[in-house]
This record gives sequence, C-alpha cells and structure tokens, in this order.
Amino acid sequence: MNKDDIKLSASSVNLWFGNKQVLKNINVSFPKNQITALIGPSGCGKSTLLRCFNRMHDLSPDARIEGKFLLEQQDLYENDLSVTQVRSRIGMVFQKANPFPKSIYENINYGLKINDVPKEKRQSIIENALKESYIWEEVKDEMQKPATRLSGGQQQRLCIARAVSLRPEVILMDEPCSALDPLSTLKIEELIVKLKKDYTIIIVTHNMQQAQRVADKTVFMYLGEIIEEGDTKTLFSDPKNDLTANYVKGHFG
Repeated sequence: MNKDDIKLSASSVNLWFGNKQVLKNINVSFPKNQITALIGPSGCGKSTLLRCFNRMHDLSPDARIEGKFLLEQQDLYENDLSVTQVRSRIGMVFQKANPFPKSIYENINYGLKINDVPKEKRQSIIENALKESYIWEEVKDEMQKPATRLSGGQQQRLCIARAVSLRPEVILMDEPCSALDPLSTLKIEELIVKLKKDYTIIIVTHNMQQAQRVADKTVFMYLGEIIEEGDTKTLFSDPKNDLTANYVKGHFG
C-alpha cells in the first residue's frame, strides 16, 4: 500500500495490563476512506487495539504500551498532543449506545461547546450531523426530548451523529450493532458504508456476515496477534492461514 493511502497505522505495538500481555507485536495499517473490520474470538485483543488509537487506555493505571501509533504522520502519543486533540480527529462509537442523559439537541451541542465551536455555527452543524446519520427526519420535531427515550437503533445513530459533528478523520466502532435488532443493524450498516466517503472507519465485529457486507479490508486477530489481513472477499473465500480458515468457517468462536 502506498504511504499516502494510509490513514492510521500501528507498528511494533505491545500492550500489557499489569503482567498480562494483551497485544503482541502488532503491525497494521488502515487505508483512507475504507472500512476495515477487526475480527477474531472474544478476548483476542480487537477492542484493546481499537481503543489504543484514541487513547482510551490513558485512564488505565496498569496499562503499559510500547510501539508507535500514527495518524498519517502524527504520533498519537506525542507528549504535547492532548487526548482532546486526538479525540477530535478520531471519534468513537461504542457497543452499547451511550447517549448523554440530556436532550437530543444537547447530545450533539455538548461536544461542540467543549470544542469551542462558535455558537452561531452550531445549529447547522447539529442538523447536518443528524442528516448525515440518517436520523434527522425522525427527530427534527423532538429536539428537546430526552435522547434516552429513543429506540436502541435511534440512540446508536444519534451517537454516530455526535461523533461526526466534530468532523473527525477516523471513526472507531466497537461492535456498534451487537445490541440491536436486525432492522436497526441494517440501517447502521448502510450508514457505515455511506460514511466511508468522508471518513476512515475501523469496526470491531463478531458478526462474520457483517464484516463481509461492510468491510473493504479485514484483519483477523487471535490471542493478541494479527494472524492474517487482506481484502475482505479474499480473506473469507481463500484464507491463507489454517486458524483464519477455521474461524471464518465457524469451527471455533
């Protein structure tokens, strides 16, 4: 892959929680404006790797990280780079929709406020973020209602709107559909595919079909290591490694 095509990368990464090594010699790159799926059995390090990119482990006192994380040429762990600066460029959507216990409007306005977006610009940014996340038509007349009253699928789309309102360059998604019904899942998947036009997306998923439906590239992890990566179609139809083959065929979970 051409260096200019790479948006995000990790090189020689090892991570420990206390004495337990969770990531082992990770070298991986994520192409611009593509969706990359991280797959593998529970506990293999997918979410741990994902959270390294927007420095979620800064809050874990027993976490120790070695290696380099780059957003293009920017070292994400550089001393003079704040977590807030990193997260304004790398947004995150979690497994369980986590709207703030505030109105629909305030859920998005809150992030704009703390990032000092001028007041007069906020209304159009909020509206555009909701439109971009395919939820505007459903909420435009209820902006002052509590976000917690929305359905699970709507809450997740609101959380995606909250992430895109700050115009990050990358969106990390940690199993964004695992708590949703099939119809809501389909809407989120359609949304994810549309968003790659403007964002680079990394999605952790346990759902093999989902990875095949949305991802351009797939990375298979096992016991903290990257076993195989490549074009999604090829990785699923013609895996090179026996572990990958067994996993994608459902022989172990």
